[in-house]
Amino acid sequence: MEKFENRLKEDVSFTFGAFDNRQLLGVVTLFMEKKNKLKHRANIAAMYVYPERRRSGIGRSLMIEAIQKAKEIEGIEQIYLTVVSNNKPAKSLYHFLGFNTYGIDKKALIIDHTYFDDELMVLFV
Repeated sequence: MEKFENRLKEDVSFTFGAFDNRQLLGVVTLFMEKKNKLKHRANIAAMYVYPERRRSGIGRSLMIEAIQKAKEIEGIEQIYLTVVSNNKPAKSLYHFLGFNTYGIDKKALIIDHTYFDDELMVLFV
């Protein structure tokens, strides 16, 4: 939790939320790299839409906002994200938005003794 609190306080990150009558429906965070050699890169993290509101365009709208913000930041050329390989709806959305897979992180996650691969994706802006 502290990691996310610190991310919200930094001036190199932007968290976007989708609301309905003050009820949070989804979030996404865009953060920039701090190291000089990586300052041309931004990252998408913490993308989440509540299950009952998925497939309604909220995720797409959040991602479009984050991508637009990255394009407005001087020097940003690439946006990176990771997605669990078996998350077909998310992968479909990211491909629709122009992200391409550049690698697979094998056994990146383990949940209940089951391994999952992460798909590494990039969008050149």
